[in-house]
Amino acid sequence: MKKILIKNAQIVNEGKIISGDVLINNQRIEKIAPIIDVQADIEINAEGQYLLPGIIDDQVHFREPGLTHKSDLYTEPRAAVAGGVTSFMEMPNTKPAAVTQSLLQNKYDIAAQKSLANYSFFMGATNDNVEEVLRTNEKNVCGVKIFMGSSTGNMLVDNRKTLEGLFSQVPMIIATHCEDEATIRKNMAIYKEKYGENVPIKYHPIIRNEEGCYLSSSMAIEMAKQYNTRLHILHISTEDEIALFRNDIPLAEKRITAEVCVHHLYFNSDQYDTLGTQIKCNPAIKHSKHQAALFEALLDNHFDIIATDHAPHTWEEKQNTYFKAPSGVPLVQHTLNAMLEFYQQGKISLERIVEKMCHAPAICFDVAERGYIREGYFADLVLVDLDKKWTVNKGNIHYKCNWSPFENHVFQGNIESTIVSGHLAYHQGQFNETQKGMRLTFDR
Repeated sequence: MKKILIKNAQIVNEGKIISGDVLINNQRIEKIAPIIDVQADIEINAEGQYLLPGIIDDQVHFREPGLTHKSDLYTEPRAAVAGGVTSFMEMPNTKPAAVTQSLLQNKYDIAAQKSLANYSFFMGATNDNVEEVLRTNEKNVCGVKIFMGSSTGNMLVDNRKTLEGLFSQVPMIIATHCEDEATIRKNMAIYKEKYGENVPIKYHPIIRNEEGCYLSSSMAIEMAKQYNTRLHILHISTEDEIALFRNDIPLAEKRITAEVCVHHLYFNSDQYDTLGTQIKCNPAIKHSKHQAALFEALLDNHFDIIATDHAPHTWEEKQNTYFKAPSGVPLVQHTLNAMLEFYQQGKISLERIVEKMCHAPAICFDVAERGYIREGYFADLVLVDLDKKWTVNKGNIHYKCNWSPFENHVFQGNIESTIVSGHLAYHQGQFNETQKGMRLTFDR
């Protein structure tokens, strides 16, 4: 590993911004000081730039194995690194789904060969694999995923006894997709009868409505409280659900935590008119009143983490009619840029962005030695030029699907360099793929 010296950076970390140098050696941060004068293999002059911990994205769908025409464990980690995301936790609804220990291990084996970013993979729960789930090693697997709402794939867990078995026995964190399937099916039937296959996309947030989200989230929380389960509810999308979560205790003391995704903060239902099925996702992007409330709940700590739920599909798949167009949005390359846009608008500070995208995922999932700029920790870092403007276009989109809802949008704030486990993986638009990312471990 090459020794890297970052000079004259504005270091954003643990609620402060300080000027200084950072020395990286043998995968880790060796020294942080106002001035470091040593010889290094690589020296980066970061004057006027901001150094952040690498982003930890706790919810992505990278589609390998089985769905690699959409994306894979080479292309999407590469796109993540270009966007400052150094570590990801990937969902089990691939083909085949990661619902046995051998299938889960297969994904780790693929990532070890291909992924430029650090990685972890959720074990998937079904109605009949509780014993297999209980064999999961909590020290090197991020968590167990339960789809309490079908979303993408065939992993709906709708048996109450199964849910109680999981919530009462799984010792590690359980992450849930919460939408009530009965509510969704009832609403789908109403709109299908009225419009057939050609349901206008604007009805998506009415079909997958607030009631469906609240019913499922509240049931998960009720069960978690009953069994003292460590529960993390993914991609909250409604104002109605905010009061289900606490903001009066530190994150490290919470047994029930929540995530909000960048697309629910950035988009609202008015944009279905222009973006159509590009922003069709589950849970649905909803009315602007929810968008505003979600942002407020993020800032007041009802919500703990910002993630992407990166879920790419091909452009051709997305052009289908309402029921046939799959749900999911490619976002992992542009999540930091979207949050930096909110910073530029004065809606959130850099320190809070780092807290919610770097520190909080590390705390929530007990990630070992990552998520902070600390001596001795793994060197996962991103260097940002907040003044540089650039336009999203097909020439700089690194997703395999090669489209983005941000296409033609001008962002202010450019990711200059991304360091993954001490390796300069991305620098000034160029990738260095001579080293791969590492498997995440967890202090549990």
